[in-house]
Amino acid sequence: MTLPVRKIIHCDCDCFYAAVETRDDPSLRGKPVAVGGRADQRGVVATCNYEARHFGVRSAMATGQALQRCPGLIVIPPAMEKYRVASRQILAIYRDYTDLVEPLSLDEAYLDVTDAPHCHGSATLMAQEIRSRIADTVGITASAGIASNKFIAKIASDWNKPNGQHVVLPHEIDAFVAALPVKKIHGVGQVTAAKLNRLGAQTCADLRGWSIAELQHHFGKFGTRLHDLVRGIDLRDVSPNRERKSISVEETYNVDLPDLAACQAQMADLIAQLQLRVARNAAAPFIRKLTVKIRFADFRQTSVECVAGAIDPALFAGLLETGHARGAQPVRLLGAGVRLEEDAPDMQLGLFVVDAALPSD
Repeated sequence: MTLPVRKIIHCDCDCFYAAVETRDDPSLRGKPVAVGGRADQRGVVATCNYEARHFGVRSAMATGQALQRCPGLIVIPPAMEKYRVASRQILAIYRDYTDLVEPLSLDEAYLDVTDAPHCHGSATLMAQEIRSRIADTVGITASAGIASNKFIAKIASDWNKPNGQHVVLPHEIDAFVAALPVKKIHGVGQVTAAKLNRLGAQTCADLRGWSIAELQHHFGKFGTRLHDLVRGIDLRDVSPNRERKSISVEETYNVDLPDLAACQAQMADLIAQLQLRVARNAAAPFIRKLTVKIRFADFRQTSVECVAGAIDPALFAGLLETGHARGAQPVRLLGAGVRLEEDAPDMQLGLFVVDAALPSD
């Protein structure tokens, strides 16, 4: 039996935090704006507008570095409650079209509109209408991608940013994906992209000649996923109730922690914060791994994890020692976390409970 072609929209607001700030202060229009922490407190850029990106500023960049690239950059501290209000308005608009809404962050979501009756069933027209309503109601712009699966829709939403949309029809998927650089593949970060490039794969088409066994040899279980994605295959459903896979806390320090002993002293506070967060989510019975994240003074980053069924300070101390030995230099950021069982019940990833974290591979 042939399954019906799904209609998936990926909607993503343009420079969300910065857009909200510019909406509330029109004098910022046309100027480079970033939302993030202060440079003198080791802050990082959460998001920035396109005027700032013109100078090479980007999300997760240290604020000090951003100011070096763009001396005229206007840095605004985050106002999370204001962003949450805007996010609730956006989510309400999405749910006028379908109950199958999967939020990815405050400003980004998948919508499955396969059976939605709006706009004569046209996903393209629904996306246009949704974007128009966001502009009228929230006062910011959004971009959208429309396709038959989540992977393609997410890539398509970035195609005509800002304030645009792009549709990839089912018969266009093969050619669309073949030309994509491998760095566009969902789950491929800088490290994996660099490895693929070294192995001779620049585009998805380059990987189509690789067998599943070859991909698994180089990339483990992710190799099977790569085999599907480079062919435009993504069978994931839009899930309104995504389970929380991990809980973590982290801290960026104003002054680098000089040695392992200083890091161990700070880890106690991180563990205490983590225990509170785990308790709030009733997640203790579902812990399966402990993780430690370290960013060194030169911005190199490493993570270490081990199997465990509970938060154990002694195990965290061992993970920290192992990770610190990889850099053996001062530390600017520490993180502690737990990974949870895949089927942990009643721990849905809430739209407004987002752990602060920087992108990593």
